[in-house]
Amino acid sequence: MAERVTLEAKPRDVVGKKVRQLRRDGWVPAVVYGQREPITIQLENGPLRRVLRAAGTSDLLDLAIGDDHRMVLVRDIQQHVTRGDLIHVDFLEVNMLNSVTATADLVPINKSRPEIDGEGITLLELRSVDIEALPDDLVSEIEVDLSMLQEIADQITVGQLSLPPGVTILTDPATLVARIQLPRTVVEEDEEEEEEFIPSPDAVEVISKGKEEDEEF
Repeated sequence: MAERVTLEAKPRDVVGKKVRQLRRDGWVPAVVYGQREPITIQLENGPLRRVLRAAGTSDLLDLAIGDDHRMVLVRDIQQHVTRGDLIHVDFLEVNMLNSVTATADLVPINKSRPEIDGEGITLLELRSVDIEALPDDLVSEIEVDLSMLQEIADQITVGQLSLPPGVTILTDPATLVARIQLPRTVVEEDEEEEEEFIPSPDAVEVISKGKEEDEEF
């Protein structure tokens, strides 16, 4: 189990429009819900940003509110549309004995045989999957071994991914994860071969005249 990050917070009494001043003072309003009654808290902007960049939504955090420690997951991050300032964060308190859902990023490793041989380009069609696990078994990333693609027609689906112990994928197993695309030059050559023949204007005109002459007789 990876070392858990501790995030310091303080109880918050300020609510509504008054939180604007709170943000100007360098604090971010947040709420904790899940196992107990929801509580409002505030966290320092700088340390919170650093933790959010590293943790994502799949890493457990030790949220310290004074002497009260809660195991939480980040569930929602609200940011200003243009400035990117943190506006509000939701934390979900978890029971370590109950499974929870999260999102894990798909990370490609190795290379496909067609790409190594210069016969094709590997495309990653899916960037993340929904997973379920006990809090201690949650992962933020799942590897996609592209060496499984040995032929042009080969594909990798969600059901073929290798999972860490205790993790279940909730995404449809038939969902396409990776495939091989032919090089663009090959595709263009095929399109040229299948190009439709269009008669020249002169040819069309001759045929038309022939019909008119037949009709005159």
